Amino acid sequence: MKRHIKKVAVIGSGIMGSGIACHFANIGVQVLLLDLAPTSLTDKEKEKGLSLEHPVVKNRVVNNNLQTAIKSNPAPLYNNAFAERITTGNLSDDLPKLKEVDWIVEVVVERLDIKQQVFESIEKHRKPGTLITSNTSGIPIKYMNQGRSQDFREHFAITHFFNPPRYLKLFEVVPGPDCQQDVVDFLMNFGTKFLGKTAVLAKDTPAFIGNRIGIFGIMSMLHIVKDLGLTVAEVDKLTGPVIGRPKSATFRTVDVVGLDTLVHVAKGLQENCKEDEANALFALPDFMQSMLNNQWLGSKTGQGFYKKDINHKGEKEILALDLEKLTYAPSKKASFETLNATKTIDNVADRFKVLVKGQDKAGGFYRKTFAALFAYVSNRIPEISDELYKIDESMKAGFGWQHGPFEIWDAIGVVEGMELIAQEGYTVASWVPKMINEGQSSFYTVQDGVQYYYNIPSKTQEKVKGKEGFILLDNIRKTDTIWSNAEASIQHLGDGILNVEFQSKMNTLGSGVLQAINKGIDLAESKYDAIILGNQATNFSVGANLAMVFMLAVEQEYDELNYAVQYFQNTVMRMRYSSCPTLITPRGLTLGGGCELSLHADKVIAAAETYTGLVEFGVGVIPGGGGTKEMAKRVTDGVLKDDVKLNRMREAFINIAMAKVATSAHQAFDFGYYIPHKDIVVTNEQQQIATAKKHALQMLDDGYLCPAPQKVKVLGQQVLGMFQVGADSLVAGKYASEHDRLIANKLGYVMAGGDLSEPTDVSEQYLLDLEREAFLSLLGERKTLERIQHMLKTGKPLRN
Repeated sequence: MKRHIKKVAVIGSGIMGSGIACHFANIGVQVLLLDLAPTSLTDKEKEKGLSLEHPVVKNRVVNNNLQTAIKSNPAPLYNNAFAERITTGNLSDDLPKLKEVDWIVEVVVERLDIKQQVFESIEKHRKPGTLITSNTSGIPIKYMNQGRSQDFREHFAITHFFNPPRYLKLFEVVPGPDCQQDVVDFLMNFGTKFLGKTAVLAKDTPAFIGNRIGIFGIMSMLHIVKDLGLTVAEVDKLTGPVIGRPKSATFRTVDVVGLDTLVHVAKGLQENCKEDEANALFALPDFMQSMLNNQWLGSKTGQGFYKKDINHKGEKEILALDLEKLTYAPSKKASFETLNATKTIDNVADRFKVLVKGQDKAGGFYRKTFAALFAYVSNRIPEISDELYKIDESMKAGFGWQHGPFEIWDAIGVVEGMELIAQEGYTVASWVPKMINEGQSSFYTVQDGVQYYYNIPSKTQEKVKGKEGFILLDNIRKTDTIWSNAEASIQHLGDGILNVEFQSKMNTLGSGVLQAINKGIDLAESKYDAIILGNQATNFSVGANLAMVFMLAVEQEYDELNYAVQYFQNTVMRMRYSSCPTLITPRGLTLGGGCELSLHADKVIAAAETYTGLVEFGVGVIPGGGGTKEMAKRVTDGVLKDDVKLNRMREAFINIAMAKVATSAHQAFDFGYYIPHKDIVVTNEQQQIATAKKHALQMLDDGYLCPAPQKVKVLGQQVLGMFQVGADSLVAGKYASEHDRLIANKLGYVMAGGDLSEPTDVSEQYLLDLEREAFLSLLGERKTLERIQHMLKTGKPLRN
């Protein structure tokens, strides 16, 4: 049966339930969100004379929970307008509506008796064939579907989302004992393709895969920390970006999640995994038990491993917990020789060999933690998974690790990893030495652009499942690169489609990247057919190389600056008017010049989690790579009434002047950065480049012709006065500084097309020249240089 998901019901509107409902709404699905009706009135409801039967009262719980979720940060919706896709109700009145839905997701409290009551109620109204899944993170599925009908059991599985559902990619699917294979296949495909997740098929074991390994990793490390005498700040330094983990690292993450949540899962594992050789490590260290007793649970209680405080100078500061004394003190910056040795190593995977050889406390920490982790994951096969790649995929998608345990082990070396395990007194699973004796020297290999993993039962390398049809640059970079320089490379994706990959630090847009874009267009116009600007880093590009701009401005190398800005402008215009299709695949931070590249591509294939904006105002300049020109052009391109043009122009001006960044690709349409019916959004970012290739081929098949240059109708004095009055009022109200006014007036002058007496048709080059002149003049201002310097030092804007 071909299954379509048009409407989903989510039962339970707590943090997870509302988050899951919002994410289904994100992808365009209609959602029915239900929760309990209250059993008592609030004082306000009593004052209004409402009864328990009043609809407002009956839906109070679900509506309050949903609104709390929508207002939370980070936002659960790609665009707040998507909340219209969610209808709320209560379990007393609205269960009959379940017959209208295609999928029911249960997200109630983690108690078996309550879940069974909910399932009994659901079954009275659910139509046969409807999917029914539970978001439980720990209750065995074999108990949950006891007493249910055959049809219920055949369509019942666990679909475990990680919190927050919009952002964390892991989607564990655990089939019930009687679940049909086509249901499992559908859930795996839907999770990957539509929800944008890494769908992992897991076994019905305690905490499944992600939390089993993740909680072990944290608890094991917590026991090691005190033995080595490491501080909270030192551990977070060692377990953050340096090893490809989130900035929140370990202790900051626990504070956000809540110590009580961590303890709940750890105790569950200790109780339910009696045969686990590492069972003792799930017991709480003394300092954690004391924190629990003191209710130092993290962000929710105002203090945990960290605590915000006001010092004697009245300044905010962050205090860190002393794990020995259980007192707080100012957090000290951590520094280790082992970490210093990795500063020149940009590729995280290449750092691991260096880290485990360190002779200081950091080196000892890495040897102990990696040894414990390697031994543990080797022994979890086949208990929690038959395939080792599922463990890696779960840790990357559920915990934000750049590399999974077996990938880290491969990076260090399989034999070297076994030696670490033996040195630290752990025992590796017997299949690992057998694998080495069979001549297999790594857990993963790449053949013809496809990743393979070592399959233990068959003793052969087999394709990693779930990535069919993906184009992963890590797998093709060595074999399909046809050109490269120090900052970028070009790969042939097959069928005449080229990909230009940025490889500079933070993917900044220096001369090497621009050279690669131009070279890609040269090749596509002469030997190939189309180009994609695509990389698979966390962030597409943070924009121009600010350090280089600052250095040239300080040294007053204005001719060189003029050339650099003109080179960028020429590059984006070449993208627009080349004789080959140009496509771009932004993801993550896509700021400044990264946004300007998107504005000039023939087609944008954006990841849903793309945060894009023209942010140059924050460093004292205006967009100089065609961004100012393009926003003015986009406002006047449409057939609009003059008053609408003025409003749209004002909005575009404010977005640039406030350095607004869209919080999702969907919101970028509202800002005018993407164009409806031309640009598209892909929920699963791993599919971006493959999707872009398909669109490039379709554009060629449809008969691509390069667009003809167009005039831009600028409005001159009609809008220039509006911009200037707006800037003056902001200064008068002390919302902006004098320097802000200077930048705003420069911006307004360019967007207006200059001080023209009437609306006039001008060329794009005319606006680009105005834009470049304004950009360069602002670089001659001392306050602009102060802003740039402050951004380079702190990563934060300065409003001077």
